[in-house]
Amino acid sequence: MQNISLAIVLAPLIGAIIAGLFDVSRRVAHSVTIAAVGIAFFLSLYVFYQIVIAGHEPFNQTIYTWLVAGHIHFEIGFLIDSLTALMIVVVTFVSWMVHIYTIGYMHEDPGYQRFFSYISLFTFSMLMLVMSNNFLQLFFGWEAVGLVSYLLIGFWFTRESAIYANLKAFLVNRVGDFGFVLGIAAILMYFGSLNYAEVFAQAPQQQASLIEIIPGHQWSLITVACILLFIGAMGKSAQFPLHVWLPDSMEGPTPISALIHAATMVTAGIFMVARMSPLYELSETALSFILVIGTITALFMGLLGLVQHDIKRVVAYSTLSQLGYMTVALGASAYTAAIFHLMTHAFFKALLFLAAGSVIIAMHHEQDMRKMGGLKKYMPITYWTSLVGSLALIGFPGFAGFFSKDAIIEATHHAYVAERSGAGLAYWAITLGVFITALYTFRMFFLVFHGQERMDEHTRHHLHETPPVVTIPLILLAIPSVLVGIVTIGPLLFGSYFEGAIFVDHTHNPFHPEHYHGVWSFIGHGLSQPPFWLAMFGLITAWFLYLKRPDLATLIKERSGIIYTILVEKYGFDRFNDWFFAGGTRKLGGLLWRIGDVTLIDGLMVNGSAKVVGWFSGIIRQIQTGLLYHYAFVMIVGLALLLGLFVF
Repeated sequence: MQNISLAIVLAPLIGAIIAGLFDVSRRVAHSVTIAAVGIAFFLSLYVFYQIVIAGHEPFNQTIYTWLVAGHIHFEIGFLIDSLTALMIVVVTFVSWMVHIYTIGYMHEDPGYQRFFSYISLFTFSMLMLVMSNNFLQLFFGWEAVGLVSYLLIGFWFTRESAIYANLKAFLVNRVGDFGFVLGIAAILMYFGSLNYAEVFAQAPQQQASLIEIIPGHQWSLITVACILLFIGAMGKSAQFPLHVWLPDSMEGPTPISALIHAATMVTAGIFMVARMSPLYELSETALSFILVIGTITALFMGLLGLVQHDIKRVVAYSTLSQLGYMTVALGASAYTAAIFHLMTHAFFKALLFLAAGSVIIAMHHEQDMRKMGGLKKYMPITYWTSLVGSLALIGFPGFAGFFSKDAIIEATHHAYVAERSGAGLAYWAITLGVFITALYTFRMFFLVFHGQERMDEHTRHHLHETPPVVTIPLILLAIPSVLVGIVTIGPLLFGSYFEGAIFVDHTHNPFHPEHYHGVWSFIGHGLSQPPFWLAMFGLITAWFLYLKRPDLATLIKERSGIIYTILVEKYGFDRFNDWFFAGGTRKLGGLLWRIGDVTLIDGLMVNGSAKVVGWFSGIIRQIQTGLLYHYAFVMIVGLALLLGLFVF
């Protein structure tokens, strides 16, 4: 298992090195990286078979000891259990599809080889993160995906908007990562180890431990550590208020939008909290905090999708909202439901992003939905796969998203009944969010594929389905978007799949085997619940407003006034950040420049010392008269002073 684990993580790294550091052709660059990620995927399937189907014991072993400081070991190691097996299969499959798709999307780009190197390196970083068995390696993978995402979001570095977006993503994530580092430091300080198994074993004994952050005020150690770790997750998984970087990351090429927003970077925070479930289950306060943050993100980010015109940004705000759903599940102790939704979301969200990219290719890189319409007859494969992704996203019965989203809503209701703080607000917010999700999803679908053709004549004349290298990944992603929920709901939620990998207190667990009576019973139960009817109401509303009566949609927009303005302004977060943080930092930098550089360094130390030398030289210069009796007088005075010094 050790050699297989090494091969899984090193194959994408080797591909990235070959494509990025060697002067190879385009064909070699994409062949090597696609083959490397393909190898990682098939090896991941083998690991999944060994751990899940064959029932082998989880693999937890140190591979390399980097440093020993006292009794603390800084190590590189792998933990391969059922949670890891699921994650590496999802990550490598979605990454493989993105790699193949990239051949068609980036074929004219001069940075072709560089892009393949970056996305392969991104895959390596994510695999290191999810396969880690200690906090050191987790942090390495955490920072590595952030660094490579910076390179990918700003891939088109000649665009000012791309430079702004990648810098924004990098800086916002640094805010979250500061909390993450403090959380790891707290773990190391009080647990004396960075190894997951050792930390989890000590956690029950540390539950009563208190620390003083502010003198005179004691806090629970577990609560502080968990909240600090979750602040890191708020950055990576784009939770309110650290969500602002994700919509702007659409400045990167569409393949990386799919890779970042589907199964990799943004899900790192969700995975981390699920992995740390033995810690989080010991702190009701931390779970309630997570619940509230997820609720705000799920509801309010979904509303922003209603007013976007860029096809990629609609899908991006959908990602924000769905990440909020996963976070709500974590706060409700439904870690299994969060990972279940992470998996289903990875497939249908990657599908939607790549389908959006297919549309963008056909529209000659036009992304404004107001200039689209009627694409169904020109792009049938993209149309049907987009329909599958859209139905999965809104939770249509039988599709993957139906099972995972309903499970999250049921789990939140269970937490509501158990009177967990914030659960009542969360339950009603995510239930309402089902309607909003269906409305913005099918608004996008109808505006793009149905209705009046609004593109220019030149674009219409050249419209056609994208090549197989683009459509085949869409078809392969559409299959699990339909089937994966049906196949996996039983073992993942109600079975023992995550036994030993995720810990849930029995009183917190909303999913008991005796409550599950099969897939069809689950579907039947879902059909009688409000989320299904809200989803259907959202779909019908979108059809009525954007196909039947588009004039009514325009009227609502005009009459909504301040509400529409608030949504278009994204609640003012970007404006506030630009004014307060960016503007304030620039003003602070300007003040420090004036005081430090201009006044102290240039004015006092550099120019000031020169002025002192000039002033002193001017005085000394007066002595240099050229008259002999002046020099004799100075010599006599000097001699007198020396004699006086020695005598007295």
